[in-house]
Amino acid sequence: MDLVQLPPNSLRVGQVLTFSLRDAAGHLLFASGHALPDTPQVRDLLARGPFVQAHETREYQRALAHKLDTMMLQGASMSALANATAEYKPTRPMPMPQQTAPAHTAIWADLQWHAQQVLRDPRRPEFLLRLTELLDKVLARLTQQPDASLAMLVHDAGQEPLQYSARHALLSLALVEMTTRQLGWGEGRRRTLGLAALTMNLDSGAQQDQHAMRPESLGDAQREQLAGHGDRAAATLLAIGVDDEDWLTAVRLHHDAGPGPLAGRSDGELMARLLRRADVYGARLSPRRSRRPLSAAQAARAVYLDELQQPDEAGAALIKAIGLYPPGSLVRLANGEEGMVLKRGHSANAPLVASLLGRSGTPLTSPVLRDTRLQAQAITASLAPHEIRLRINMDTMLKLY
Repeated sequence: MDLVQLPPNSLRVGQVLTFSLRDAAGHLLFASGHALPDTPQVRDLLARGPFVQAHETREYQRALAHKLDTMMLQGASMSALANATAEYKPTRPMPMPQQTAPAHTAIWADLQWHAQQVLRDPRRPEFLLRLTELLDKVLARLTQQPDASLAMLVHDAGQEPLQYSARHALLSLALVEMTTRQLGWGEGRRRTLGLAALTMNLDSGAQQDQHAMRPESLGDAQREQLAGHGDRAAATLLAIGVDDEDWLTAVRLHHDAGPGPLAGRSDGELMARLLRRADVYGARLSPRRSRRPLSAAQAARAVYLDELQQPDEAGAALIKAIGLYPPGSLVRLANGEEGMVLKRGHSANAPLVASLLGRSGTPLTSPVLRDTRLQAQAITASLAPHEIRLRINMDTMLKLY
Protein backbone atom coordinates (compact mmCIF):
# COMPACT_ATOMS: atom_id res chain seq x y z
CA MET A 1 0.00 0.00 0.00
CA ASP A 2 1.54 3.33 -1.12
CA LEU A 3 0.95 5.78 1.75
CA VAL A 4 1.57 9.52 1.96
CA GLN A 5 1.48 11.51 5.20
CA LEU A 6 -0.58 14.69 5.09
CA PRO A 7 0.92 17.90 6.49
CA PRO A 8 0.07 18.62 10.15
CA ASN A 9 -3.27 20.41 10.63
CA SER A 10 -4.13 20.20 6.94
CA LEU A 11 -7.57 18.86 7.88
CA ARG A 12 -10.06 20.21 10.39
CA VAL A 13 -12.51 18.80 12.91
CA GLY A 14 -15.99 18.41 11.43
CA GLN A 15 -14.70 18.09 7.87
CA VAL A 16 -16.47 15.44 5.79
CA LEU A 17 -13.77 13.26 4.28
CA THR A 18 -13.62 12.68 0.55
CA PHE A 19 -10.79 10.17 1.02
CA SER A 20 -9.89 7.60 3.68
CA LEU A 21 -7.52 8.36 6.57
CA ARG A 22 -5.09 5.71 7.76
CA ASP A 23 -2.39 5.26 10.38
CA ALA A 24 1.29 4.70 9.60
CA ALA A 25 0.70 0.95 9.24
CA GLY A 26 -2.06 1.46 6.68
CA HIS A 27 -4.93 0.63 9.03
CA LEU A 28 -8.18 2.39 8.19
CA LEU A 29 -9.08 5.04 10.78
CA PHE A 30 -11.87 6.96 9.04
CA ALA A 31 -13.50 5.97 5.78
CA SER A 32 -14.42 8.38 3.02
CA GLY A 33 -17.75 10.04 3.76
CA HIS A 34 -17.27 10.25 7.54
CA ALA A 35 -17.12 13.58 9.36
CA LEU A 36 -14.10 13.97 11.64
CA PRO A 37 -15.40 14.02 15.24
CA ASP A 38 -14.23 16.62 17.75
CA THR A 39 -12.24 14.45 20.17
CA PRO A 40 -8.77 14.86 21.70
CA GLN A 41 -7.60 11.80 19.78
CA VAL A 42 -8.70 13.20 16.42
CA ARG A 43 -7.13 16.59 17.18
CA ASP A 44 -3.88 14.83 18.03
CA LEU A 45 -4.11 12.82 14.81
CA LEU A 46 -4.63 15.96 12.74
CA ALA A 47 -1.76 17.71 14.50
CA ARG A 48 0.59 14.82 13.65
CA GLY A 49 -0.72 14.35 10.13
CA PRO A 50 -2.65 11.20 9.17
CA PHE A 51 -1.78 9.00 6.20
CA VAL A 52 -3.69 8.57 2.93
CA GLN A 53 -3.22 6.36 -0.08
CA ALA A 54 -1.00 8.12 -2.61
CA HIS A 55 -3.43 7.94 -5.52
CA GLU A 56 -6.15 9.52 -3.40
CA THR A 57 -4.07 12.48 -2.31
CA ARG A 58 -2.82 13.16 -5.85
CA GLU A 59 -6.37 13.22 -7.14
CA TYR A 60 -7.38 15.40 -4.21
CA GLN A 61 -4.69 17.96 -5.00
CA ARG A 62 -5.74 18.06 -8.66
CA ALA A 63 -9.38 18.48 -7.70
CA LEU A 64 -8.54 21.20 -5.17
CA ALA A 65 -6.38 23.09 -7.68
CA HIS A 66 -9.23 22.98 -10.20
CA LYS A 67 -11.70 24.25 -7.62
CA LEU A 68 -9.40 27.11 -6.56
CA ASP A 69 -8.93 28.17 -10.19
CA THR A 70 -12.70 28.27 -10.64
CA MET A 71 -13.22 30.25 -7.43
CA MET A 72 -10.56 32.79 -8.39
CA LEU A 73 -12.20 33.35 -11.79
CA GLN A 74 -15.47 33.92 -9.95
CA GLY A 75 -13.86 36.54 -7.69
CA ALA A 76 -13.96 34.59 -4.43
CA SER A 77 -12.52 36.24 -1.30
CA MET A 78 -9.17 35.23 0.21
CA SER A 79 -10.90 33.71 3.24
CA ALA A 80 -13.10 31.58 0.99
CA LEU A 81 -10.04 30.40 -0.91
CA ALA A 82 -8.25 29.54 2.34
CA ASN A 83 -11.16 27.43 3.55
CA ALA A 84 -11.82 25.66 0.25
CA THR A 85 -11.92 21.88 0.14
CA ALA A 86 -12.18 19.70 -2.92
CA GLU A 87 -14.96 17.32 -3.72
CA TYR A 88 -14.03 14.35 -5.88
CA LYS A 89 -14.44 10.65 -6.31
CA PRO A 90 -11.28 8.63 -6.95
CA THR A 91 -11.03 7.65 -10.60
CA ARG A 92 -8.81 4.65 -10.00
CA PRO A 93 -11.05 1.60 -10.02
CA MET A 94 -11.08 -0.25 -6.73
CA PRO A 95 -9.93 -3.85 -7.20
CA MET A 96 -12.51 -6.46 -6.31
CA PRO A 97 -11.17 -8.68 -3.52
CA GLN A 98 -10.44 -12.19 -4.70
CA GLN A 99 -10.91 -13.46 -1.17
CA THR A 100 -12.72 -12.24 1.93
CA ALA A 101 -9.63 -10.81 3.64
CA PRO A 102 -9.82 -7.16 2.46
CA ALA A 103 -13.51 -7.05 3.35
CA HIS A 104 -12.62 -8.53 6.75
CA THR A 105 -10.20 -5.70 7.57
CA ALA A 106 -12.73 -3.10 6.46
CA ILE A 107 -15.45 -4.71 8.57
CA TRP A 108 -13.30 -4.58 11.71
CA ALA A 109 -12.33 -0.97 11.01
CA ASP A 110 -16.03 -0.16 10.76
CA LEU A 111 -16.77 -2.08 13.98
CA GLN A 112 -14.08 -0.11 15.79
CA TRP A 113 -15.57 3.16 14.56
CA HIS A 114 -19.05 1.88 15.54
CA ALA A 115 -17.81 0.99 19.04
CA GLN A 116 -16.27 4.42 19.49
CA GLN A 117 -19.49 6.15 18.47
CA VAL A 118 -21.72 3.98 20.67
CA LEU A 119 -19.62 3.94 23.84
CA ARG A 120 -18.71 7.62 23.99
CA ASP A 121 -22.21 8.73 25.04
CA PRO A 122 -24.25 6.17 27.02
CA ARG A 123 -26.98 8.71 27.72
CA ARG A 124 -28.02 9.04 24.11
CA PRO A 125 -31.48 7.71 23.25
CA GLU A 126 -31.50 4.05 22.23
CA PHE A 127 -28.01 3.48 23.65
CA LEU A 128 -28.87 -0.03 24.84
CA LEU A 129 -30.32 -0.94 21.46
CA ARG A 130 -27.21 0.32 19.66
CA LEU A 131 -25.01 -1.51 22.16
CA THR A 132 -26.84 -4.78 21.52
CA GLU A 133 -26.51 -4.29 17.77
CA LEU A 134 -22.76 -3.77 18.20
CA LEU A 135 -22.50 -6.92 20.31
CA ASP A 136 -24.39 -8.95 17.70
CA LYS A 137 -22.13 -7.73 14.88
CA VAL A 138 -18.94 -8.51 16.77
CA LEU A 139 -20.13 -11.95 17.87
CA ALA A 140 -21.12 -12.76 14.29
CA ARG A 141 -17.58 -12.02 13.07
CA LEU A 142 -16.04 -14.02 15.92
CA THR A 143 -18.28 -16.98 15.09
CA GLN A 144 -17.64 -16.87 11.34
CA GLN A 145 -13.86 -16.36 11.47
CA PRO A 146 -12.57 -16.75 15.04
CA ASP A 147 -8.84 -16.98 14.31
CA ALA A 148 -8.85 -14.26 11.65
CA SER A 149 -10.87 -11.97 13.92
CA LEU A 150 -8.56 -12.54 16.87
CA ALA A 151 -5.56 -11.92 14.61
CA MET A 152 -7.03 -8.58 13.55
CA LEU A 153 -7.73 -7.50 17.13
CA VAL A 154 -4.42 -8.66 18.61
CA HIS A 155 -2.39 -7.11 15.79
CA ASP A 156 -4.38 -3.87 15.94
CA ALA A 157 -4.00 -3.63 19.72
CA GLY A 158 -0.22 -3.43 19.40
CA GLN A 159 -0.06 -0.64 16.83
CA GLU A 160 -0.91 2.89 18.00
CA PRO A 161 -2.56 4.21 21.18
CA LEU A 162 -5.13 6.14 19.15
CA GLN A 163 -8.75 5.22 20.03
CA TYR A 164 -7.50 2.95 22.81
CA SER A 165 -10.81 2.53 24.64
CA ALA A 166 -12.75 1.29 21.59
CA ARG A 167 -9.96 -1.09 20.55
CA HIS A 168 -9.65 -2.40 24.09
CA ALA A 169 -13.39 -2.97 24.43
CA LEU A 170 -13.51 -5.07 21.26
CA LEU A 171 -10.44 -7.10 22.19
CA SER A 172 -11.77 -7.71 25.71
CA LEU A 173 -15.07 -8.88 24.26
CA ALA A 174 -13.28 -11.33 21.95
CA LEU A 175 -11.12 -12.66 24.80
CA VAL A 176 -13.99 -13.35 27.20
CA GLU A 177 -16.16 -14.81 24.43
CA MET A 178 -13.47 -17.32 23.47
CA THR A 179 -12.69 -18.10 27.10
CA THR A 180 -16.29 -18.80 28.06
CA ARG A 181 -16.84 -20.91 24.94
CA GLN A 182 -13.85 -22.96 26.09
CA LEU A 183 -15.47 -23.26 29.52
CA GLY A 184 -18.74 -24.44 27.98
CA TRP A 185 -20.93 -21.50 28.99
CA GLY A 186 -24.35 -21.10 27.40
CA GLU A 187 -25.15 -18.27 25.03
CA GLY A 188 -27.10 -16.22 27.59
CA ARG A 189 -24.25 -16.05 30.11
CA ARG A 190 -21.74 -15.34 27.35
CA ARG A 191 -23.83 -12.43 26.06
CA THR A 192 -24.10 -10.93 29.53
CA LEU A 193 -20.33 -11.05 29.96
CA GLY A 194 -19.88 -9.66 26.45
CA LEU A 195 -22.03 -6.65 27.31
CA ALA A 196 -19.99 -6.17 30.48
CA ALA A 197 -16.77 -6.27 28.44
CA LEU A 198 -18.05 -3.52 26.14
CA THR A 199 -19.24 -1.30 29.01
CA MET A 200 -16.70 -1.88 31.80
CA ASN A 201 -15.03 1.48 31.06
CA LEU A 202 -18.22 3.40 30.34
CA ASP A 203 -17.86 7.10 31.24
CA SER A 204 -14.06 6.78 31.51
CA GLY A 205 -13.28 5.96 27.88
CA ALA A 206 -12.39 9.53 26.94
CA GLN A 207 -10.08 9.79 29.95
CA GLN A 208 -8.39 6.52 29.06
CA ASP A 209 -7.94 7.67 25.47
CA GLN A 210 -6.28 10.85 26.71
CA HIS A 211 -4.04 8.98 29.15
CA ALA A 212 -2.95 6.56 26.41
CA MET A 213 -1.67 9.53 24.41
CA ARG A 214 0.28 11.08 27.30
CA PRO A 215 4.05 11.07 26.73
CA GLU A 216 4.66 10.38 30.42
CA SER A 217 3.35 7.79 32.89
CA LEU A 218 0.23 8.52 34.89
CA GLY A 219 0.70 10.58 38.01
CA ASP A 220 -1.17 10.24 41.28
CA ALA A 221 -3.85 12.69 40.14
CA GLN A 222 -4.58 10.73 36.98
CA ARG A 223 -4.65 7.41 38.85
CA GLU A 224 -7.05 8.86 41.39
CA GLN A 225 -9.22 10.12 38.53
CA LEU A 226 -9.53 6.58 37.15
CA ALA A 227 -10.01 4.91 40.53
CA GLY A 228 -13.52 3.61 41.03
CA HIS A 229 -14.43 3.80 37.35
CA GLY A 230 -16.09 0.38 37.62
CA ASP A 231 -18.50 1.75 40.23
CA ARG A 232 -19.23 4.77 38.06
CA ALA A 233 -19.82 2.64 34.97
CA ALA A 234 -22.22 0.35 36.86
CA ALA A 235 -24.07 3.39 38.25
CA THR A 236 -24.45 4.80 34.73
CA LEU A 237 -25.79 1.48 33.44
CA LEU A 238 -28.28 1.30 36.29
CA ALA A 239 -29.40 4.87 35.63
CA ILE A 240 -30.15 4.15 31.96
CA GLY A 241 -32.22 1.08 32.74
CA VAL A 242 -29.91 -1.93 33.03
CA ASP A 243 -31.30 -4.27 35.70
CA ASP A 244 -29.23 -7.40 35.02
CA GLU A 245 -27.43 -7.94 38.32
CA ASP A 246 -24.71 -10.13 36.81
CA TRP A 247 -23.91 -7.49 34.19
CA LEU A 248 -23.79 -4.73 36.80
CA THR A 249 -21.68 -6.81 39.20
CA ALA A 250 -19.19 -7.77 36.49
CA VAL A 251 -18.71 -4.13 35.52
CA ARG A 252 -18.56 -2.88 39.10
CA LEU A 253 -15.98 -5.48 40.24
CA HIS A 254 -13.89 -5.89 37.09
CA HIS A 255 -10.95 -4.17 38.83
CA ASP A 256 -11.64 -5.59 42.27
CA ALA A 257 -12.47 -9.29 41.74
CA GLY A 258 -9.67 -10.93 43.68
CA PRO A 259 -7.63 -14.08 43.06
CA GLY A 260 -8.59 -17.60 44.04
CA PRO A 261 -10.70 -20.48 42.75
CA LEU A 262 -13.63 -19.69 40.49
CA ALA A 263 -15.90 -22.19 42.24
CA GLY A 264 -18.15 -20.71 44.90
CA ARG A 265 -18.45 -17.28 43.30
CA SER A 266 -21.72 -15.81 42.12
CA ASP A 267 -22.17 -15.52 38.37
CA GLY A 268 -21.50 -11.79 38.50
CA GLU A 269 -18.33 -12.26 40.56
CA LEU A 270 -17.15 -15.05 38.25
CA MET A 271 -17.71 -12.81 35.23
CA ALA A 272 -15.83 -10.00 36.95
CA ARG A 273 -12.79 -12.21 37.52
CA LEU A 274 -12.71 -13.42 33.92
CA LEU A 275 -13.15 -9.84 32.74
CA ARG A 276 -10.33 -8.71 35.01
CA ARG A 277 -7.88 -11.15 33.42
CA ALA A 278 -8.97 -10.20 29.89
CA ASP A 279 -8.63 -6.52 30.81
CA VAL A 280 -5.07 -7.02 32.08
CA TYR A 281 -4.09 -9.13 29.07
CA GLY A 282 -5.39 -6.62 26.53
CA ALA A 283 -3.76 -3.71 28.34
CA ARG A 284 -0.36 -5.44 28.24
CA LEU A 285 -0.62 -5.86 24.46
CA SER A 286 -1.48 -2.19 23.92
CA PRO A 287 1.05 0.65 23.68
CA ARG A 288 0.88 4.01 25.35
CA ARG A 289 2.83 7.06 24.33
CA SER A 290 4.77 6.47 27.55
CA ARG A 291 5.60 2.79 26.93
CA ARG A 292 5.82 0.13 24.27
CA PRO A 293 3.47 -2.86 24.07
CA LEU A 294 4.53 -6.21 25.50
CA SER A 295 4.78 -9.49 23.64
CA ALA A 296 1.97 -12.04 23.82
CA ALA A 297 4.02 -14.31 26.09
CA GLN A 298 4.68 -11.44 28.49
CA ALA A 299 0.97 -10.61 28.53
CA ALA A 300 0.18 -14.28 29.16
CA ARG A 301 2.51 -14.40 32.16
CA ALA A 302 0.75 -11.35 33.59
CA VAL A 303 -2.57 -13.23 33.72
CA TYR A 304 -1.38 -16.81 34.27
CA LEU A 305 -0.09 -15.82 37.71
CA ASP A 306 -2.48 -14.01 40.03
CA GLU A 307 -1.85 -11.04 42.31
CA LEU A 308 -0.21 -13.42 44.84
CA GLN A 309 2.04 -14.92 42.13
CA GLN A 310 0.10 -18.18 42.25
CA PRO A 311 -1.38 -19.99 39.21
CA ASP A 312 -4.64 -18.25 38.35
CA GLU A 313 -7.62 -20.33 37.25
CA ALA A 314 -9.24 -17.55 35.23
CA GLY A 315 -5.96 -16.62 33.56
CA ALA A 316 -5.25 -20.25 32.72
CA ALA A 317 -8.69 -20.54 31.10
CA LEU A 318 -7.94 -17.49 28.95
CA ILE A 319 -4.57 -18.82 27.78
CA LYS A 320 -6.06 -22.24 27.06
CA ALA A 321 -8.70 -20.58 24.88
CA ILE A 322 -6.48 -18.27 22.82
CA GLY A 323 -3.08 -19.93 23.15
CA LEU A 324 0.22 -18.77 24.58
CA TYR A 325 0.86 -17.21 21.17
CA PRO A 326 -2.58 -16.12 19.90
CA PRO A 327 -3.35 -15.30 16.26
CA GLY A 328 -1.99 -11.87 15.41
CA SER A 329 0.99 -12.14 17.76
CA LEU A 330 4.59 -12.19 16.53
CA VAL A 331 7.18 -14.92 17.07
CA ARG A 332 10.68 -16.10 16.21
CA LEU A 333 11.20 -19.72 15.13
CA ALA A 334 14.02 -22.19 15.71
CA ASN A 335 15.10 -21.81 12.07
CA GLY A 336 15.67 -18.08 12.64
CA GLU A 337 12.59 -16.90 10.77
CA GLU A 338 10.15 -14.36 12.22
CA GLY A 339 6.47 -14.10 11.51
CA MET A 340 2.88 -13.84 12.68
CA VAL A 341 0.72 -16.50 14.28
CA LEU A 342 -2.21 -17.35 12.01
CA LYS A 343 -4.20 -20.04 13.78
CA ARG A 344 -4.39 -21.62 17.21
CA GLY A 345 -3.02 -25.15 17.42
CA HIS A 346 -4.04 -28.23 19.37
CA SER A 347 -1.72 -27.09 22.15
CA ALA A 348 -1.24 -23.58 23.52
CA ASN A 349 2.41 -23.36 22.40
CA ALA A 350 2.20 -24.84 18.88
CA PRO A 351 0.12 -22.63 16.58
CA LEU A 352 0.31 -22.28 12.80
CA VAL A 353 2.70 -19.45 11.87
CA ALA A 354 3.24 -17.47 8.67
CA SER A 355 6.95 -16.65 8.37
CA LEU A 356 7.58 -13.16 7.01
CA LEU A 357 11.33 -12.60 7.55
CA GLY A 358 14.14 -15.02 6.77
CA ARG A 359 16.90 -15.83 9.25
CA SER A 360 19.00 -13.00 7.77
CA GLY A 361 16.22 -10.50 8.49
CA THR A 362 15.31 -10.11 4.83
CA PRO A 363 11.57 -10.08 4.03
CA LEU A 364 10.37 -13.23 2.30
CA THR A 365 8.79 -12.86 -1.12
CA SER A 366 5.50 -14.12 0.30
CA PRO A 367 4.41 -15.56 3.66
CA VAL A 368 5.45 -19.17 4.25
CA LEU A 369 3.34 -21.38 6.52
CA ARG A 370 5.22 -23.12 9.33
CA ASP A 371 4.03 -25.97 11.55
CA THR A 372 5.50 -25.15 14.96
CA ARG A 373 4.97 -28.70 16.20
CA LEU A 374 8.11 -29.57 14.23
CA GLN A 375 11.33 -29.10 16.18
CA ALA A 376 13.05 -27.15 13.40
CA GLN A 377 10.11 -24.73 13.22
CA ALA A 378 9.26 -24.52 16.92
CA ILE A 379 8.69 -21.12 18.51
CA THR A 380 11.75 -19.90 20.41
CA ALA A 381 10.66 -16.36 21.27
CA SER A 382 7.57 -14.20 21.50
CA LEU A 383 8.11 -10.77 19.93
CA ALA A 384 6.57 -7.39 20.66
CA PRO A 385 5.47 -5.35 17.60
CA HIS A 386 8.52 -3.08 17.71
CA GLU A 387 10.87 -6.08 17.66
CA ILE A 388 10.03 -7.16 14.12
CA ARG A 389 11.39 -4.95 11.32
CA LEU A 390 8.49 -5.18 8.95
CA ARG A 391 5.24 -3.36 8.33
CA ILE A 392 2.64 -6.12 8.19
CA ASN A 393 -0.13 -5.86 5.61
CA MET A 394 -3.14 -7.52 7.23
CA ASP A 395 -5.02 -7.74 3.93
CA THR A 396 -2.24 -10.00 2.68
CA MET A 397 -2.13 -12.01 5.89
CA LEU A 398 -5.86 -12.63 6.01
CA LYS A 399 -5.82 -14.10 2.51
CA LEU A 400 -4.06 -17.07 4.11
CA TYR A 401 -7.16 -18.14 6.05
